[in-house]
Amino acid sequence: MVLILLISTPVSAEWIGDARPLMGTEIRVYLWHDDELEGQRIVDAVFDEASRIDEMMSTYKEGSRISDINRRAADEAVFADFELFHLIQQALDISVLTRGAFDITYDSVGQHYNFRERRRPDDETIERERQRIDYRLVELDNMNSTVRFQKQGVRINLGGIAKGYVVERGVDILRKEGVENGVVTAGGDSRLLGDRRGRPFMIGIRDPRGDGEVAISLPLEDEAISTSGDYERFFDEDGIRYHHIIQPSTGAPAAGVHSATVFGPHAVMTDALSTSVFVMGVDLGLKLIAGLPDYESVVIDADGQIYYSDGLRQPEANELEP
Repeated sequence: MVLILLISTPVSAEWIGDARPLMGTEIRVYLWHDDELEGQRIVDAVFDEASRIDEMMSTYKEGSRISDINRRAADEAVFADFELFHLIQQALDISVLTRGAFDITYDSVGQHYNFRERRRPDDETIERERQRIDYRLVELDNMNSTVRFQKQGVRINLGGIAKGYVVERGVDILRKEGVENGVVTAGGDSRLLGDRRGRPFMIGIRDPRGDGEVAISLPLEDEAISTSGDYERFFDEDGIRYHHIIQPSTGAPAAGVHSATVFGPHAVMTDALSTSVFVMGVDLGLKLIAGLPDYESVVIDADGQIYYSDGLRQPEANELEP
């Protein structure tokens, strides 16, 4: 996932918040509260929840429940507990909706990439491992909340949906604590609660090749927004960009799009849909969004051309700058 810039982040005394490294990215929590100490307690509660989810869902932690599933599910049914089981079920449902463009078994290939060390799998490895990329190889038992894989070597990774889940859970905590205005962000996924005290939040969609510059800024309230892009976890080699968004059908990084942003009422869906639109490309991706009346999308293709879903008004040229 990629960074969504929050334009004019609240900084006055009543806005309370923090930013901390977690889940391989930066998580930010800001909220409006009359009591600074109480507001900080709520901020800490959101970070505690994010840490709990990371402990359960991170494939980088050997002791996580998802790592246990990846180790054993090809040999036996593994208990996932209700929360994780439900999220895996959601992921598989989205795989059906997107005809496999979103697929949590991508990690069969994805595990062989190391972007810090500029390491990628060779063609032989991709060809072998892509045979294990197929969401239909994940078998769920609803009665017992167990997961089983139908082929050796299958791995699942909730990286395309977990950060959306984190920010949605964070906003759930804010609501339960009586907070009416706030924002929780994890990398490229944000969930807005209410507005900025009478004004909308201004959300910036990053220019994929603009070194942190904003391509488009949009006013949003009480909405989820997710961006998937090829410019956060990547390296370039011989003129080719190798990034973390895998095309399930080929096992190679998806091409043709630099970034895909999706807006909607629920961050789990916007997270998964932004990945799906990126993988599907402009035409098929926007057709997918057109069939989902609660969701909209902005896509920037490999030529830098910007495309909008039917429910969004294309801004005038002088509105594109923040």
